[in-house]
Amino acid sequence: MTATQEEREEQGRRRLFADLTPLRTSAHYRRLWFGSTVSWVGQGMTALAVSLQVYDITGSPFSVGLVGLFSLVPLVVFGLYGGAIADTVDRRKLGLVSAGGSAVLSVALAAAAFAGFHRVWFLYGIVALQAVCAALNAPARSSMIPRLLPPEQLRAANALNSMVTTFGMLVGPGLGGLIVGLAGYQTAYLIDALAFSASLYAMWRLPSMLPDRKGGKRASVLDGLRFLATRPNLRMTFLSDFCAMILAHPRALFPAVAVLWYGGDAKTAGLLVAAPACGALLGGILSGWQGRIRHHGQAILVAVACWGTAIAVFGLTRHLWLGLLLLALAGYSDTVSMIFRNTMMQVAAPDEMRGRLQGVFIVVVAGGPRLGDFLAGSVADLTSPAVAVTGGGIACVLAVGALALYGRGFRRYDALDPTP
Repeated sequence: MTATQEEREEQGRRRLFADLTPLRTSAHYRRLWFGSTVSWVGQGMTALAVSLQVYDITGSPFSVGLVGLFSLVPLVVFGLYGGAIADTVDRRKLGLVSAGGSAVLSVALAAAAFAGFHRVWFLYGIVALQAVCAALNAPARSSMIPRLLPPEQLRAANALNSMVTTFGMLVGPGLGGLIVGLAGYQTAYLIDALAFSASLYAMWRLPSMLPDRKGGKRASVLDGLRFLATRPNLRMTFLSDFCAMILAHPRALFPAVAVLWYGGDAKTAGLLVAAPACGALLGGILSGWQGRIRHHGQAILVAVACWGTAIAVFGLTRHLWLGLLLLALAGYSDTVSMIFRNTMMQVAAPDEMRGRLQGVFIVVVAGGPRLGDFLAGSVADLTSPAVAVTGGGIACVLAVGALALYGRGFRRYDALDPTP
């Protein structure tokens, strides 16, 4: 094989697979990425371990469901304020304090398990505090990335970051269940606490990350919302995501779908849940082609329309393998949309607003799917799961089509000349 042929094959691989340039060029980003990967796996372990422990104590599925509520409410409430804090203080210090707080809470869970202190209220309280730490940490960590990398590498970095979260959600719970079964809850919690050391080390090695603010006025949540209201392109990133997450989010129907459509059981429902996550992971791995896309707004609209179309067709199929393939395609499309949305927020927004925009992003990501679950469940009760799923997918496509007609500037958004 000639050198020219080898170079062409290498270029082809780069066009297909995720761009690793941010990992090669920035030691700070590389450490932060690795630390986040380890931490997400640990958090996935703890999330499952807490749910298993609550069920072990109460024997009540409702009590297990409350774990999600105690996590969701603080995440939504403190998400906005976490963004405002990230735009006020040294983001490095905020990242250290919030990650350290999460580690301490995991140690508290382990200590309680070792001591035989099995109280549901205690577990709920720890879960709520963990959500507060996550709401403070995420805006700080996301706002750091544009300070560590040049603008042309941010899309690649967001693709790599998407792989971190999806990998953690896929691997963490399975590993947590295995460790709980072999060595008990306390071991899973201790491993999670140790996993935070990688993230803490990465944060410790970072330089100071004070926001680039133009005045002495304290950053406020209202100022961030006013800024978003006057920036149509950034606002469209959130509206397009709402189309997918609220109108076409059938996750709550998977248990019923597994039985009614496929004659399956809990294992089938687990496959339905895992399929979008597998597609999302592939969306990060096979993201090399995205580097050639300049019009990010168009890419977001197409990706959301693909999500809605895949969900709509999923509602019509009764073959399990085809249903799983469609859900994986939906997950892939969601990751593509997320990568471009994050990149637009990081490039088009000024540094002093990045934390607050990430706070809004947290609220959308945390709250949107829950509203989608409620809408899908309500429509399914009034009609049928098929109407809820297919109708939701069609509604998503129509809504994003309306946004495309309304947002001409969003369609013309050029990554080489970004405007908020």
